Amino acid sequence: MGREEDFYSLHILANDSTVMIPVNNVDNVGLRRLSSDRDLEELFSVLRSGNYEAGQDWKHRYKENVEKMKSGCILEVGSVLQSLYFLSFQKPLSFREKKMYDRARRLVISEISTVQQEPEGPVETLVESILSTAYAKYTAQAVG
Repeated sequence: MGREEDFYSLHILANDSTVMIPVNNVDNVGLRRLSSDRDLEELFSVLRSGNYEAGQDWKHRYKENVEKMKSGCILEVGSVLQSLYFLSFQKPLSFREKKMYDRARRLVISEISTVQQEPEGPVETLVESILSTAYAKYTAQAVG
């Protein structure tokens, strides 16, 4: 249209495509910067914590988790991942919760992998180990 404009060029690995986003439109699209090392430390703290509310009904829990996922904040996504991980040991996740769990898990692993420039396999193992240890801590506190 006869004017110059700056764009971000994003390469999407999942489908090997490239998306061009005008710099002026970043806020409308929901694009955010990658997490910093400090952000990842906070994410690991969220995943390690035993903070879990078991008593919520599924409608309230689902609505709250949807809002956290929409926020785009990796700490909120980590919170959803941890709570659904814990819940999965108490009862089978509904189809929607299982889908949300898988999405939160992918986002967390992808973010850590990208920031730390590590392959996803070892990051996936690390996240699983952290969640498993956190759940063991949670159950030990609940019993004791």
